[in-house]
Amino acid sequence: MNFSRRDFSKLALAAVPAAQLLAAKPNSKWGGVQVGINAPYSFTRMSGTADKIIEYMTQLNLSACELRLQPVEAFLNAPGVYASPNDGPGGPPPARGAAGGARGGSGRGAGGGRGRAPLTAEQKAAQDKAAAELTKWRLGLSQDKIKGFRKKYEDAGILIQIVKVDNINSFEDDVLDYFFVTAKNLGAHAISTEGEQSQVERLGKFAEKHKMRIGYHGHTNVTSQEAFGSPQSWEKAIAANTWNGINLDIGHFVAGNKTSPIPFIKEHHDHITHIHIKDKKLDDTNVPFGQGDTPIVEVLQLLKKEKWPIQATIEYEYRTPEGSTVLTEIGKCVEYCRKALA
Repeated sequence: MNFSRRDFSKLALAAVPAAQLLAAKPNSKWGGVQVGINAPYSFTRMSGTADKIIEYMTQLNLSACELRLQPVEAFLNAPGVYASPNDGPGGPPPARGAAGGARGGSGRGAGGGRGRAPLTAEQKAAQDKAAAELTKWRLGLSQDKIKGFRKKYEDAGILIQIVKVDNINSFEDDVLDYFFVTAKNLGAHAISTEGEQSQVERLGKFAEKHKMRIGYHGHTNVTSQEAFGSPQSWEKAIAANTWNGINLDIGHFVAGNKTSPIPFIKEHHDHITHIHIKDKKLDDTNVPFGQGDTPIVEVLQLLKKEKWPIQATIEYEYRTPEGSTVLTEIGKCVEYCRKALA
């Protein structure tokens, strides 16, 4: 059965209260397509601990994820690492129009994101000390504990198919090895990251060494010499090393390139690690599924038709309507994908 995006958006997407959602092991592989979620990123202003993620995904009937490294390391008591900003000492960040991130704890030290005031000498010394402690912990960690974490998720019916590593460009070689070994022992087939184009040769060598693809996530900036967003940016990375891959966000692609991602997917599907599913208008506004210009239905039906083993990863970023909840809205996204693949 074929639906256009606009026809499909007319279908009812009634909210499903979390209390009524499935409590058994989840299963979100429909029509041969594995639907997953970017966790804990999508669970904005909610706890992002390993156990909470399992709880949310079970309620939502989602059986696969792109999992950020923070909840794994926080569960294993890594020094200075919180599962998400919501679990840090300051609690959830202020509300904003798009879903909040879960970025802290995986880069050097305790953060140091872009746009912040320069660090004082004391702050820099403290950050360097924290980074050294975390590196020592990582390099001394038994991978049996990582395998135990994987079993915890698989026993709950959840596959960790992609591991997200933030600020990957900033790490030394031994820590990069740690990331790839850890991702493999979690059951992942790929690492995802924003990355920088100037680093693709170096990172591609590590991906080749570990026989694990690294998928570069794209945004709407299609002109930067460092960002991923235009088709040419990924083609440059693939040319540098075939183990470099594509984490294609179809919402960002549409808003940045003002065109459908389907031709690009058809041409480069064998290098796509996973596809982020969200809906955007051409003006870059995040909207509920079916209300924007992103061909979600057509993309999902293409994956189904071609039987490509590419996870369709829900990334929840539109504003939660007043009177609703994050899980209710993600539930609508899950149901939208299920119906598209029926």
